[in-house]
Amino acid sequence: MKHTPIDQTATWKRLAEHAREMQGTHLRTLFLDQTRGRGFTRQAAGLTLDLSKQRWSDATLALLLELAQQAGVKEGVQALLSGAHVNVSEDRPALHTALRLPREASLTVDGEDVVPGVHATLDRMASMVERFHSRQWRGATGRPIQDVVNLGVGGSDLGPLMVTHALADCRPRDAHHVDVHFASTMDGSQLADYLNRFNPETTLFVISSKSFTTIDTLSNARTARDWLLARLVYDGIQGVDEAMVMRQHFIGVSAKPDKMCEWGIAEANQLLFWEWVGGRYSLWGGIGLPIALLIGMAHFRELLAGAHAMDRHFAEAPLGDNLPVLLALAGIWNVNFLDIRAHSILPYDGRLEHFAAYLEQLEMESNGKSATHEGRLVDYSTCPVLWGQLGPNAQHAFYQLLHQGTQPVVCDFIAPLRRYDDVEDTATRDHLKGQHRLTLANCFAQSRLLMLGDDAIDEPGERPGHKRYRGNQPSTTLLLDRLTPASLGALIALYEHKVFVQATIWGINPFDQWGVELGKQIAGETERMLAERGGHDAMDASTRGLIEAVWRAEEEGHA
Repeated sequence: MKHTPIDQTATWKRLAEHAREMQGTHLRTLFLDQTRGRGFTRQAAGLTLDLSKQRWSDATLALLLELAQQAGVKEGVQALLSGAHVNVSEDRPALHTALRLPREASLTVDGEDVVPGVHATLDRMASMVERFHSRQWRGATGRPIQDVVNLGVGGSDLGPLMVTHALADCRPRDAHHVDVHFASTMDGSQLADYLNRFNPETTLFVISSKSFTTIDTLSNARTARDWLLARLVYDGIQGVDEAMVMRQHFIGVSAKPDKMCEWGIAEANQLLFWEWVGGRYSLWGGIGLPIALLIGMAHFRELLAGAHAMDRHFAEAPLGDNLPVLLALAGIWNVNFLDIRAHSILPYDGRLEHFAAYLEQLEMESNGKSATHEGRLVDYSTCPVLWGQLGPNAQHAFYQLLHQGTQPVVCDFIAPLRRYDDVEDTATRDHLKGQHRLTLANCFAQSRLLMLGDDAIDEPGERPGHKRYRGNQPSTTLLLDRLTPASLGALIALYEHKVFVQATIWGINPFDQWGVELGKQIAGETERMLAERGGHDAMDASTRGLIEAVWRAEEEGHA
């Protein structure tokens, strides 16, 4: 797909001039317009998006929408959803949206309808989940599986981890309780903790890796396999052999069935996904097995339905009313024209504790690029540095920088409007609802103070410098009616599509990650040097010294 250099268009240049005009306009001035809140608020799929606290005007948005038109956002959305090869560097589609299409849908890609295969995987997932929840999936000694450990990294870890934490209170009450855990670090520290605590007879491992070659994941998988074999086979438990352990204690999720078979994963225990699903976009299919194990397959399908509702909105809504497009354009305005290159994600709900970490990968791995589709190095900023934390905790950590520091930061405040309606005890419910009201008050107050600065405070007299707040810090507020599987699905899809819109405008590919691949390659070469104790002479002086430090430490350990 050809992309005209967007920074060379007349609209981009008019936006740059407009930004210079807007530099002296404070948000407090923009809010003299009493209709501003409604004018910059949109709703879809159970979400309310309030962009009124962005440092923009109606004229700004009109220019940004013109930019989106010129960049081919409408055409890009159609190409994405129809299965065109939008991942141009790898010459394939990016069809995570197909993973949440309903069963009756049809989508032909490269001559094949992909929907039946998607639902075949979902049906196999459903069968697996039913076996766990009915106590029918048993370990090699016949005891029901109690602990499931997901071994994955990146998108095979962050998405399922985030969603299982967010929806932990949705677990089905009538099902066998299965605890889901995650181990991603290649140093083995997370896994070692589990192996010290769990019973091998009732523990199962899910190996999640698109390529089934990821060294982080396979290192943990080999350790887990050796632990199970040592405890269940080599200790001589009668009737238990290696084949039985592999069959009863391992599930594989990958786009490479041959590699799963080679590793020893039984064919019946394999969940497939496809090369056209990027790792960080993959929680909607087999990679989401840990989610389904925790919340049940019915709730997992509600998660898919919520994401699909956002997909339809993305496809059908006009650009000016389209939540992903508007959220993306706010980011373009901040990064490229206001020069705000830091972005903080601030959920005001403890269940969304891992949402910022999930978005860090989604956005920075997708759009942390500096070359266009044609290979031209961009001379404008792309993805900002993104980080975040639970808002109530962040208030006592880095909000000082937000309010009085020298670094401009744009913030996304995220909160559900309603919570604790289902708590049965009246007194407890009232207390918890009061805490939720307090949380919302903090969320709204913080964005207001970031916007208005000193004008938010009604105090007489001149304030000393150390008590001055400049305000004029832009923010977005995202409200969910409730945090449910459906609304969470819509929220995740909203950010997925925001990333795509920004990539389309910047002319970059959000679906590859060659920087990650290069890091893996160099790490493998370095590991061979460490193991073989040679070949490091060609390294730079720093790396040579670090490698030699490892060798000395190993020698001292053997002494």
